[in-house]
Amino acid sequence: MILTVTLNAAIDKRYVVEGFRTGEVNRVKECTYVPGGKGLNVSKPASIYGAEVVATGFAGGHAGAYIEDALKPFGIRSAFYHVDAESRSCINIWDEVNQVQTEFLEPGFTLTEEDFAGFEAKFRQLVQEAKVVAMSGSVPKGLDGTAYQRLVKIVKDAGIPVILDTSGKLLEMGIEAIPTMIKPNIDEIRMLTGKRCDDISEIIEAARAIHERGVKIVAVSLGADGSLAVGDDGIFRARVPKIDAVNTVGCGDSMIAGFALGLSKGLPLEETLRLASAISAAAAMREETGFFVMEDMEKLLPQIEITRL
Repeated sequence: MILTVTLNAAIDKRYVVEGFRTGEVNRVKECTYVPGGKGLNVSKPASIYGAEVVATGFAGGHAGAYIEDALKPFGIRSAFYHVDAESRSCINIWDEVNQVQTEFLEPGFTLTEEDFAGFEAKFRQLVQEAKVVAMSGSVPKGLDGTAYQRLVKIVKDAGIPVILDTSGKLLEMGIEAIPTMIKPNIDEIRMLTGKRCDDISEIIEAARAIHERGVKIVAVSLGADGSLAVGDDGIFRARVPKIDAVNTVGCGDSMIAGFALGLSKGLPLEETLRLASAISAAAAMREETGFFVMEDMEKLLPQIEITRL
């Protein structure tokens, strides 16, 4: 079982408009509502691939109930810790005329130390059933950078691989607990190492420095240039074929799903990177965030070029 952690889950609302105008009434042409938050955007692709997935984190109120209900069609089992306050919504406005995207991200509820202690107790039980734990995204108000440190330690003490995908202080402090894997972008790896990372050799050097601190897999997003992964098996770079990208939002989360699948299956790093890259690219071909079609992924898989560096 793959256990995903979304501490700040949301309802993601996507509005399509024709010519977004500030200060005026805008008629929405079409809208969609899906359970969101980075961890849930890991849950969905992993479940589509066929893995057993349990999603945990915090959920509250009617919005929280909707998030849990909306995961059922994906076959994802919800195991959220419930609070009284309402879970947040995040609104994405796509302007078809100007081809511009605007986002409004609610901060969500505020948690207490008592809330988090209650969640930790539930989390310890869930971890015992897991093969891999993937924790992603921001944290609600009331929590600080030690939240992920504490959760990573619980997973490591249970002897289970743990992926941490977050940013800023949360990543900087969370990495001190030595998760099994992180997936920083260029700006984040600069922050973690102080290196300039202006070319591929400097990026590799920075990733190796983090690996030598105990993080077994350091995967770095290179945008359109693919990605690379540094691990015990060596250093590998992935390049994907040219695709007709429809929506790249959440593709990094889909890549995390691929890494979680690879770790749960015990695949070598090279094959795990290939699988993760194929799922991420397939997700970019579909409009819905955190979604891909197996047929797309299977066509892309043999086309992913993996080079040992």
